[in-house]
Amino acid sequence: MGAEPGVERGAEGPRKVSRVVLLDPADRILLLHGFEPDDPADTWWFTPGGGLEGDETREEAALRELAEETGITGVELGPVLWRRYCSFPFDGRRWEQDEWYFLARTTRTEIVPGGLTELERRSVTGARWWTSEELLAARETVYPTKLAGLLRTLLDDGPPGVPVVLPPEIV
Repeated sequence: MGAEPGVERGAEGPRKVSRVVLLDPADRILLLHGFEPDDPADTWWFTPGGGLEGDETREEAALRELAEETGITGVELGPVLWRRYCSFPFDGRRWEQDEWYFLARTTRTEIVPGGLTELERRSVTGARWWTSEELLAARETVYPTKLAGLLRTLLDDGPPGVPVVLPPEIV
């Protein structure tokens, strides 16, 4: 069975995506602010990351995407914290993704996105460092939807021994 028209998938199933849970020395998490290109009022926050290119590993994709979207380099990736399947409409297509979330830390907090794709330039409005408390109190949409609790658990208990498989999110 071939891919459905208008569905963004990899050649062998959902698009493989690496995301980065980037923490600064104050344990703030970096989130990017995005919106639907056809409806700028439809906004959300999300972790840096994106799809694998060519024969990249998940780790290579995470570091490349982080550098492109934030300008932050020289971080060491920690373990995979979480994995999730998600499916959502965006830019006139349905996206199906198998996402892995890597932990990373940085001392650099200045964001200089230099390698955004054309679609990212049309749909990303900026970035912000969030404390756990700010994220817990947020009334804005954040993906994954349980990120506030996941971050609090990470900060309280440390990384899980094995990646936590999150419930699928289908929007």
